[in-house]
Amino acid sequence: MSEIARVVSATPVINGVLKVVWDDGHEAVVDCRPIIAKGKAFAFLGSAHRFAAVEVGEHGSSVYWVDDEGRVVDLGALGLRETADMQAELLRYAS
Repeated sequence: MSEIARVVSATPVINGVLKVVWDDGHEAVVDCRPIIAKGKAFAFLGSAHRFAAVEVGEHGSSVYWVDDEGRVVDLGALGLRETADMQAELLRYAS
């Protein structure tokens, strides 16, 4: 990819897992549960209704949530794509 693909949509599949669509047509399932399990800023996403409140950032640069204190917690489009690709490769390898 010469240009960073932007997120078009992010839809919860199950709690902690998103289906993400990028503007280049790529679609993938991204398991965010390892990030949530680490706690800290993402810990509040362990709640299904909070995780379901995912939004796409301005110009598709990220996906984000707003925590109880009003702070924005986000995952960048490039990082999501890299995570999606890595997780897909692991699944292919394991099959």
